[in-house]
Amino acid sequence: MSHSPLLSATDLDAVFAWLPGGPRRVRDFLAEAEALAAQLPPSRHLLNVCQDRYRFAVGFAAGLTSGRVSLQPASQSAETLHRLQAEFPDIVCLHDGHFDSHGLPSIVFPDTAAVHSEKVEKIPQIADDTLAAILFTSGSTGLPQPHRKTWGKLVRSGRAEAQRFGLDHRPHHIVGTVPVQHSYGFESTFLLPLHGNCPFWSGKPFYPQDIVAALAAAPEPRLLVTTPFHLSALLASGLELPPVDMLLSATAPLSNALAAQAEERTGAPMMEIYGSTETGQLASRRTTDGAIWTLLPGPHLEQEDDTTYAQDGHVEGRVPLSDLIEILDDRRFVLHGRHADLINIAGKRTSLAYLNHQLGEIPGVVDGAFFLPDDETPDGITRLTAFVVAPALDSRSLMAALRERVDAIFLPRPLVFVDQLPRNTTGKLPRNNLQALYAEKVKHG
Repeated sequence: MSHSPLLSATDLDAVFAWLPGGPRRVRDFLAEAEALAAQLPPSRHLLNVCQDRYRFAVGFAAGLTSGRVSLQPASQSAETLHRLQAEFPDIVCLHDGHFDSHGLPSIVFPDTAAVHSEKVEKIPQIADDTLAAILFTSGSTGLPQPHRKTWGKLVRSGRAEAQRFGLDHRPHHIVGTVPVQHSYGFESTFLLPLHGNCPFWSGKPFYPQDIVAALAAAPEPRLLVTTPFHLSALLASGLELPPVDMLLSATAPLSNALAAQAEERTGAPMMEIYGSTETGQLASRRTTDGAIWTLLPGPHLEQEDDTTYAQDGHVEGRVPLSDLIEILDDRRFVLHGRHADLINIAGKRTSLAYLNHQLGEIPGVVDGAFFLPDDETPDGITRLTAFVVAPALDSRSLMAALRERVDAIFLPRPLVFVDQLPRNTTGKLPRNNLQALYAEKVKHG
């Protein structure tokens, strides 16, 4: 049976993470994980909702080395927690602050900093076929679905990302604005530190001033792992940014305009990751270089009719993708939107991704999204709605700009101005959030 190390570092005294109180070494991390493992209640399934990225890492390692599986839902709502308890009756919740576990057995992250880390002599080895985590889809198009991840595949994922971005030769210090429980945050702010030897900042900055402070607290070279939502707010703030050596984005399409602005402000390459909870990260591109994506080392794509499948490398099995993909060769492809995003109105076809892109490119639009309601109008044609954040524009000027970009049949009826869109913590817009906004502003408004 093959095994892989808990982390790929060979120097136990190397810095593993940066905390407000100072650095934590690899040996400190291992000692704290061992101490926490001894304090966890008996259970097979651990719901690790620690907001501090370092505490999450300690909790994950404690669970993994003691035979526990990390449950990582994209949402921590009461409904989600009740559903998890029904499916995993022995669940225990680990948290590091004021968290309402809604009746789940829980443990507050204990003080482990005083453990004797000098006694640590080696890095634990984990069997590659160990079930390490169960990640859940965000529910953007329906109920969250579980996806099981084995340890060997997770290790390959972290190493593939490090290789793609050259971090295996020049590690960067990571600052992440995305939750570590989310698949993108899990890969790029946890697996990458574990198996790309990239130390990370323990916090989860959200507001622009907090992101600037976190960047300043982490040594150079720096990698900012973020989303279009957080990046747009950061650049719009006008704050002076500490030097950034690489920018990474995922969870939502990144516009060329925002990517170019980010590169101009920082001088750093703006990279994007493409993937899914089902497959893990699959490909990357530099947004300003064009629409072509290049697969990470390991995975391959196959096409059958309109369906594309991912397999090999760190992908668990053979997984159908939700996107319409044009394969160019064995390593490169172009995205044409999600199957669920396809729209056919009066015989004309487009995608929500395309419409959202066109809306977001209009000067003055801060944020926006098209929505296709489930109900039909009396004439049998479903009318698109668009929600937009654009304080400097009015309806007439915005519709005029849209007419220049999209076919008239796809113009929103109505166009609704809002103060903000109901995005989740990763910047995504789950369909049920848009459905609720539609019910409030249009259907019952």
